[in-house]
Amino acid sequence: MRTVNVGLIGLGTVGSGVVEILGRHAGDFRRRAGVDIRLTRYADRDPDRAAALGLPAGAFTTDAFELISDPELDIVIELIGGTGVARDVVLTALTSGKSVVTANKALMASHGQEVMDAAAQHGVDIAFEASVGGGIPIISPLKHCLVSNEITSVMGIVNGTTNYMLTRMAEDGLDYDSALAEAQAKGFAEADPTADVDGLDAAAKIAILASIAFNSRVVMDQVPAEGIRSISAADVAYAAEMGYAIKLLAIARRTEAGIDIRVHPTMIRMSHPMSGVNGVYNAIYVVGDSVGETMFFGEGAGSLPAASAVVGDVIEVARHISRGCLGLVGCTCNEELPVRDMGDLETSYYLRLRVVDQPGVFGRVAAAFGDHGVSLASVIQKGADEPTAEIVYVTHRATERAVRAALAEIEQLDIVESVDSVLRVEDL
Repeated sequence: MRTVNVGLIGLGTVGSGVVEILGRHAGDFRRRAGVDIRLTRYADRDPDRAAALGLPAGAFTTDAFELISDPELDIVIELIGGTGVARDVVLTALTSGKSVVTANKALMASHGQEVMDAAAQHGVDIAFEASVGGGIPIISPLKHCLVSNEITSVMGIVNGTTNYMLTRMAEDGLDYDSALAEAQAKGFAEADPTADVDGLDAAAKIAILASIAFNSRVVMDQVPAEGIRSISAADVAYAAEMGYAIKLLAIARRTEAGIDIRVHPTMIRMSHPMSGVNGVYNAIYVVGDSVGETMFFGEGAGSLPAASAVVGDVIEVARHISRGCLGLVGCTCNEELPVRDMGDLETSYYLRLRVVDQPGVFGRVAAAFGDHGVSLASVIQKGADEPTAEIVYVTHRATERAVRAALAEIEQLDIVESVDSVLRVEDL
């Protein structure tokens, strides 16, 4: 049994989980998987992290590139994050003939082609299961178990922070600010929550999933993303009254016109399995032409769940090294599908307006929608607080372009105080 030496760069939340799992189960991996994995080198900017984990001082360095230069290493685990130093670390390791395991969603969503090409050129593996669903296996199933299918759609709740916040708003009536403060207090949200609450984290993840599912490169900058900052307790209550839940969904569909991809708060029927995915849990819903509908569910973040996926990749790469079969499944993006313009999206919409409480309002607003070909399915008015009233409309299916044009006209009407909320309604 060959010994496979591993170097770990980044001893933060996930890195500490990797140390714990490998320390606890190294013997089990030898018996179960037939690989002898040794975590022999560590790197982090903060020496105190290594000391806190009880790591040997002689195996630690603050210089990631010193670790990479160690000729005894077979695999480098990159857990730095971001696309700056991390990109240089990953590319240097690959060009040095070392396989890489990473959890870096931003890197793979922005520079995935470059990274995959470097791995192929130097005959090594690049594995990134933890970059999307944390502990949820999804990349390997798409590349292996479901490869016999034409995947028609992949979508999901892929950000635990926002899902926790929306759950608290739905179950206990919290407003956005209170839900965010609670998420930060519990450690589910960063001090700067921008990447989560503005949908950027989810955009990176769906770019990776779409690239694999549809065999066509999608980068993060191509994904329209809207977050949950504008969601109010009123929206959550209206949705529940109509039989819907509001979730931040990352959506990618293969269509005849190209890839429909986006991230935004979405109203989905309470009867759909994803409506019951609450708290910090994630779920990824995949539809294939042969397998039908499948859903992958679990904890999408946290030290041990994410570390579980990282170590799983390490074991798989170690098996490849032991058997001399590296680079079996590399980049599969061999199609060039266009990414559809968001304006071409066709769905139903939930719209909440604040209007002047006087006769003729409904008619003027409805006329503006009608002028742009937007048909109204239902309208709710309640809680009038003179001199204004709140009105909620749900449209029949219409294009994003038509709805936005209608709202631009409606906002200019003297009877309209504000357009407070616009949510897409998905009939999953």
